[in-house]
Amino acid sequence: MSTGLENKLASKIARDLEAEIVRRGWATGESLGSEHFLQQRFGVSRSVLREAVRLVEHHQVARMRRGPGGGLIICEPDAGPATRAVVIYLEYLGTSLGDLLNARLVLEPLAASLAAERIDEAGIARLRAVLRGEEEWKPGLPTPRDEFHIALAQQSKNPVLQLFIDVLMRLTTRYALQSRTDTDTEAIEAVDRMHTDHSEIVAAVTSGDSARAKTLSERHVEAVTAWLQHHHPGTASRRRKPRPLTIEAPRGKLAEMLAATIGDDIAASGWKVGSVFGTETAMLERYRVSRAVFREAVRLLEYHSIAHMRRGPGGGLVIAKPRAQASIDTIALYLQYRDPSREDLRCVRDAIEIDNVAKVVKLRGESEVAAFLAAHRSEVDETPGDVADAAVEEFRFHVGLAQLAGNTLLDLFLRIIVELFRRHWSSTGQAPPTWADVLAVHHAHLRIVNAIEVGDESLARYRVRRHLDAAASWWL
Repeated sequence: MSTGLENKLASKIARDLEAEIVRRGWATGESLGSEHFLQQRFGVSRSVLREAVRLVEHHQVARMRRGPGGGLIICEPDAGPATRAVVIYLEYLGTSLGDLLNARLVLEPLAASLAAERIDEAGIARLRAVLRGEEEWKPGLPTPRDEFHIALAQQSKNPVLQLFIDVLMRLTTRYALQSRTDTDTEAIEAVDRMHTDHSEIVAAVTSGDSARAKTLSERHVEAVTAWLQHHHPGTASRRRKPRPLTIEAPRGKLAEMLAATIGDDIAASGWKVGSVFGTETAMLERYRVSRAVFREAVRLLEYHSIAHMRRGPGGGLVIAKPRAQASIDTIALYLQYRDPSREDLRCVRDAIEIDNVAKVVKLRGESEVAAFLAAHRSEVDETPGDVADAAVEEFRFHVGLAQLAGNTLLDLFLRIIVELFRRHWSSTGQAPPTWADVLAVHHAHLRIVNAIEVGDESLARYRVRRHLDAAASWWL
């Protein structure tokens, strides 16, 4: 197995290679160079380079092709590694059913509204095909759950919304699999109600009625919320036994499938950080794979800080505390490939931040909120200072509101959007904001804080929206 230093070096090389792919405009089919060339370029051993290549391949942004004309070839990624990384991280955080459904209520009506504005003939055909599949469902078959919502998000033509809703539906499926209806009749009635709701949403989207599509989507998510809250067994029974894991197993290399399965098993066991999940020998027997496949899976688990291998007496695969940044980097890289527009980013960020500030207004009496507001109430020194420090403060203000709002899903999604802003900023070579911009942002923060303190939710929402419109010029 590689040393920790080699792992860090391999991770850095992987990030450098991925950044180069972005700089090249994601030229699918182009070679980044042969293994020998890349080894010479980075000045590393073959084992370190191959580990870096494994990480790049895990993100599915490039593949090493052997033989004449080979090399590390840029390829078209899919959303699988990105969504799996985020789902596993959110499993560690222990995302609540309430957080999940609140996030759906923030994002899915927005997707339905955009779909009504952007739908085309192919999109109409796709949604109607999903409805026909729901009509054909019978007891004994897998219950149709998330295909409709993913198909609807696709019609929004917003890649950020599509990916976030994919994550939400994967999490919803996990909750739904743990939920039980009392009788087959009750299950049939639930599917019929779901199909009726879906049909009404499709009719509104097809006719281009964005307001009605949004309203119907809100009502539908609220109905799903009520159903799940009634039928889900609750947090206490959630970890009694490992859940069915095959639904999340990715296609592709066996090591990737194994890494995802081990990650799910760690989540199902209660994610006891610092404990040994199993020895190498025991896990080779449990998962029935070769040592080479197992060790490659461990590299992927280590990359996402899910677990690491400890040698010697008492050693084995030690459960770790996942880092948010690993998930953020993975999903941000995929979204860079999808190349969302500034409007794609802004409309999702607006929806999340406006929901956040509305929650914070309701929580303004809590000590943690009061401390945050007090810290952001002071006047700024008019004397020009470090613009970089001001940019960090802007980040802290918005992420601070998200943390106070308390929805782990929306907090993570906001961090991903901010990371995309940062990457866009660093790659476009824009002129930095002026001190006048810094002052304007600080005064906007003060106005938002004042609206929160007096409990004026509508004014707080308005001021956040205006501030985001103005501050977007910093990043886009």
